[in-house]
Formats: sequence, C-alpha cells, structure tokens
Amino acid sequence: MADDEEDEGPVVELGEREPVDGQPLARVASRLTWPKEKSRVVEKEGDSIVRTPEGPRELAAVLDAVDVSYFDTRASFVTAVTDAVGHGPVRTE
Repeated sequence: MADDEEDEGPVVELGEREPVDGQPLARVASRLTWPKEKSRVVEKEGDSIVRTPEGPRELAAVLDAVDVSYFDTRASFVTAVTDAVGHGPVRTE
C-alpha cells in the first residue's frame, strides 16, 4: 500500500495550451554536424524559424548578428545564437 501512496502526487493544472511559433534552437542544431562554418549553417538551415524571447526569427537574420564565423562544436553554436537573441522565456502571444 505504500507504493500506491507514492504514485499519487499533487495534481497540477496546466491551463489552455498556447502554440509557440518557430522551433527550438536545439532541434536546428541537432540536424547539423559539427564543426561547421557560419556560411554553411546559413546555407543549410538559414531559412529555419527559431524561437527567441522576442518571438520567432529566421536563423539567417540571427546569425548576421553573430561575430563568430566558425563553430567548432554544437555547444559553441548554441551559445553564440543564444547570446545574440538573449536569454529568457519564449513569448507565446
């Protein structure tokens, strides 16, 4: 009976689901192989729309604001893009 009590946890109501435009940056990064030049990222995924705290943006436009021309790892790409678009929750409205 102790197992039954442990399985029951607090119920959390999630409310209405609001769609979020764009796709997570991690999804775009996972489709690429590393290392990769910025120009090749733009060529392959530049038209992808990514989620940012300010709303959805085209990856090519985001990469225009990035000073790095070569990403040696996936982490360096994600960090550079995140630094360019900012940190924080994604707007849903």
